[in-house]
Amino acid sequence: MGSEVIKIANCSGYYGDRLSAAKEMVEGGPIDVLTGDYLAELTMTILFNQKLKRGDDKGYVGTFLKQLKDVAKTCKEEEIKIVTNAGGLNPKSMANEIQNILSELGLEMQVAYIDGDDLMPRMSDLQNSGEEFINIDKEISLKDSGYTTLTANAYLGAWGIKEALDRGAEIVVCPRVTDAAVVIGPAAWKFNWKRDDFDQLAGALAAGHIIECGCQATGGNYAFFEEVPSFENVGFPIAEIQPDGSFYITKHPGTGGLVSTGTVTAQLLYEISSPAYINPDVVAHFDTLKIEDVDKDRVFVSGCRGSSPPNKHKACINLAGGYRNGMDLILTGLDIEKKAQAFTDTLFNLVGGREQFDEVRTDLHRTDKENPNSNEEAMATLSLSVKSKDPDLVGRLFSAKIVELSLANYPGFFAQGGVKASGPVIVYWPALVESKHIKEVVHLNDEVFEITPTSELGLDDIYYQKEPVDILPCPEDELEKIAFGRIFGTRSGDKGGCANLGVWAKTDMAFSFLSYYLSVEKLKELLPDLSKFKIERYDLPNIKSLNFYIHGILEDGISSNNRKDGQAKSLGEYLRAKHIEVPKILKKEIKNG
Repeated sequence: MGSEVIKIANCSGYYGDRLSAAKEMVEGGPIDVLTGDYLAELTMTILFNQKLKRGDDKGYVGTFLKQLKDVAKTCKEEEIKIVTNAGGLNPKSMANEIQNILSELGLEMQVAYIDGDDLMPRMSDLQNSGEEFINIDKEISLKDSGYTTLTANAYLGAWGIKEALDRGAEIVVCPRVTDAAVVIGPAAWKFNWKRDDFDQLAGALAAGHIIECGCQATGGNYAFFEEVPSFENVGFPIAEIQPDGSFYITKHPGTGGLVSTGTVTAQLLYEISSPAYINPDVVAHFDTLKIEDVDKDRVFVSGCRGSSPPNKHKACINLAGGYRNGMDLILTGLDIEKKAQAFTDTLFNLVGGREQFDEVRTDLHRTDKENPNSNEEAMATLSLSVKSKDPDLVGRLFSAKIVELSLANYPGFFAQGGVKASGPVIVYWPALVESKHIKEVVHLNDEVFEITPTSELGLDDIYYQKEPVDILPCPEDELEKIAFGRIFGTRSGDKGGCANLGVWAKTDMAFSFLSYYLSVEKLKELLPDLSKFKIERYDLPNIKSLNFYIHGILEDGISSNNRKDGQAKSLGEYLRAKHIEVPKILKKEIKNG
């Protein structure tokens, strides 16, 4: 750790990522810290159900323990720190399990765990003190939601991690911390950054955001996927952070995938709203940084400006939103809409009417073609879904009633899926809580250390004033049609009940056209199914990018909506498939590029 850089490797982008990644990162080349992100919003509910079914000592990501067994000995020998949020809802119990594994392996390592994120024991007191937990997207209080709270966790920051490392921890087990905290903490520890070193912290936040989704920074889900040399054993990302907060993104040699300006830009745009990316430790201004290729599979990111964090922490709250059941029915050939109407009328008369359900969805997906050339081209899909607080009302009997009509309704009936029980609906409820209520604690060797949020330290506020950026005039030339994605890359994803759609250009000329062309109104024209949603556009000219934030498209999160793509992962590729008219000079630029 004597060098003026800290190499922080990611080995997980989600709960269920490649199990061998930890071993690959530890053995594939020199690193200083091994991190992983396991906690999507819905994962907290999965861990909650785990505790209910398997006991109060559960509630953590068990697959991490399998990874630990593979790497603990090497990490001890090579002095590699391990920082993970796999503690989930029960970091203490996971820390105990880690100690058991280390004992079995004959290893002695300092294991710290952090807690204080769990707000459930204090929800009543917090609400009585004036915390309403207003839904950020809907502006409705938690009390008025009408739902039962299952989990409520504040997103903790990086200073507990730094404290643990300062005190000699070799493994730090985190609960619900921000995705980037597992990177910011080790960087702050390495360089002994202060709470108000906001530019340095902002750089580490950008690095953490880029590597936290694993292979999405190294060629996975990349719009220009044909540029990726190989998808065999795609390497996980490494952030090499320097004392000033600038950093390199790379991967181990001999692995598949690609690290380029494009792959890093794509991941920087993933799941953001405003370029002012808020964490409890710092606000990083993504519209200030610079991304540049410096070598094969090596990208340098610099210049990210930071400012003071807000005096509120974000909270991840999951609610029990009732139960849902449904089925996809295939309709083939002529009179698709009449067939759909005939079936739905018959079904809901049979089960006692629509009004008894809290929600009824009948979505007709017209994938059928006129005068089809194959059986499949003649098919459309009718997606039926019902929701109720009563699990029996939407249980096996409901789906059985659908199947009962298979020989007694429209011609050519067949369904995808059979009779099934109802499933729970989880409502994601993003809210804010005053930072003064956050009681973060580090546990190490039977000692406890309290961590005060940065906003409660009485530091002078530091703000960043955005500087104007000159954009080239829109190129003028004869217009020609081309698919949007032949020129522009995209990346999209979910932000609770909202979605983001990031778009970037490869050249200054292409960005000048993009900037003038792709307004919110034009986006709605190209993607008419977005027309009913509130959409905000944010400009990041420093990386030739735009970001669109689409409110409410995913309703109350992945579990609550009825979309085929419940996380908006494919939304960007939908846009790239649309044909637009561009100046001919842009098409020439592609051919010459």
